Amino acid sequence: MNTTPSTPTTDDTEEKKAADGTAAAPVVTKQAGPKQEAVPDGVAPGVTASDVTEMDVAATDAAAEDGLEADLEPDPYAEAEAAAASGVGTGAAAVVAAGLGIVSLSGAWTGRVAAERETLIGQIKTSGGGSAAQQISEIYGDAWHSTALVNGLFALLALLVGVFVLVRPAFGAPSVRPQAGWVRSVAFAGVALGVLGVLISVGMYLDLFVAMPSAAAGG
Repeated sequence: MNTTPSTPTTDDTEEKKAADGTAAAPVVTKQAGPKQEAVPDGVAPGVTASDVTEMDVAATDAAAEDGLEADLEPDPYAEAEAAAASGVGTGAAAVVAAGLGIVSLSGAWTGRVAAERETLIGQIKTSGGGSAAQQISEIYGDAWHSTALVNGLFALLALLVGVFVLVRPAFGAPSVRPQAGWVRSVAFAGVALGVLGVLISVGMYLDLFVAMPSAAAGG
């Protein structure tokens, strides 16, 4: 009786191939997933690398704006120092103007020295003889006029310095703080005293207030 050889099944074939080492390795298909970027340590969960980059850019822009604002904003201490220095100078000039005006009215020692010098010169000129009118002019008149001239110079200086203090804020760099009130008051006083001193000195020099003594009156 003929027996038909049995056909090996698929399972038997795979077992033989596995035993021989000729079985093909199973192909494993990997599904491509989204690429993950590295996130720095210490970042809250759920924050991606792109979010970190955007935060860094925003922080850099904010720092740049802060630096620009710091550069554009003036230093209050520097302005205060400049204002104080300017105030000291104008205040001192105002006091000087007022002082010069007072000196022009009360008389300075330089005026007395000039008057004594003219008196001495007049005495020397008239020592050899001279008329009464000449002696009055050389000894008294020249000394009187010298005193008026010196006082007039002090008054003119007071007037110029006072005007300079008053018009100083209109020139140069504008100041944030206005000129102090006491500085303007003292400067106005110096200008007023200077004007008054100039008028009095001119009147003295031209003999408008007190006439020169005459030889006829003395005789």
